[in-house]
Amino acid sequence: MQAPRLSLLCATLLLAATAHATERFPTIAPDQYNDEQRTAAADFEAARKGPVFGPFEPLMYSPQLMTQARSMGDYLRFRSAIGNTLSELAILITARAWGQDFEWTYHKPIALKVGIKRELIDAIGEGRTPTGMSDDEDAVYQFSTELHHNHRVSDASFARVEKRWGKKGVLDLTGINAYYTLLAMQLNVAKYPGVPGETGLRRFPD
Repeated sequence: MQAPRLSLLCATLLLAATAHATERFPTIAPDQYNDEQRTAAADFEAARKGPVFGPFEPLMYSPQLMTQARSMGDYLRFRSAIGNTLSELAILITARAWGQDFEWTYHKPIALKVGIKRELIDAIGEGRTPTGMSDDEDAVYQFSTELHHNHRVSDASFARVEKRWGKKGVLDLTGINAYYTLLAMQLNVAKYPGVPGETGLRRFPD
């Protein structure tokens, strides 16, 4: 499957370059894992074909939560009803909504590689409504933006996503936004750094 291989490549490069420790949740070295953490790490590597990285590092302080989060991500990121390209768009919208630098700097290169236009990504990063989106991109953008900013979606946005991807698509798109909100919250609490060498998000006034 193309997307997991791409994810593994990005994770490998990230592991080679990132200083993992954070002040609040220092990264636990594998040789210091307890039994529950070793099991969680082994399950992670079996599913993701690589060691624990990124948002899952601070989550290793609660290995059962990490495993449940990883399992949900296995589906939502790689096998959702809206497809892997549009899921990257929803992830970037979520990262912008939460001002989450790791999500943004990790997923921006992936989004570019799978075909999301740079102009669209730049607009999201700057808090502007993108222009020139495809119908599918616009549907995902409107639904996700309403969900983050209004905490609900309009009947029009719901109907548009339902018509294109069915009720399963509505639930999966909602799930992607919710899942990456969970990770964004955890990363923001941990003060986890963005990918070295990548530009993070500009902070907007409260």
